[in-house]
Amino acid sequence: MKLKFGKNTHERKVSRLTKKIRIRKTVNGTAERPRLCVFRSAKHVYAQVIDDVTGNTLVTASSLDIKTDKSGKELAKLVGAEVAKRSAVKGIKLVVFDRNGFIYHGRVQALADGAREGGLNF
Repeated sequence: MKLKFGKNTHERKVSRLTKKIRIRKTVNGTAERPRLCVFRSAKHVYAQVIDDVTGNTLVTASSLDIKTDKSGKELAKLVGAEVAKRSAVKGIKLVVFDRNGFIYHGRVQALADGAREGGLNF
């Protein structure tokens, strides 16, 4: 996969996307062990469980789905628990964690901890 960026693309975004490509060379989701992909924006956190062989998204959860007054790491932990609960309904217990170029710290780590507490193994 080749990356093309414009001259005005911020270097932080370029850095994250190059890390993402490096990670995706080794992390692939299969039917037995799909990929748990995390995306975080400035306000929200999103998680998807993806089967890369067929290209299907099996389960999704985001902070937009959860109605609560919490924010930050607490909300990310709830999103992780929600994606684990929805995965259990579909019979998914084993996943591969894809941090999507983000540092495993803060909200990304909280989402992973919530998913582990919810029953997902990775």
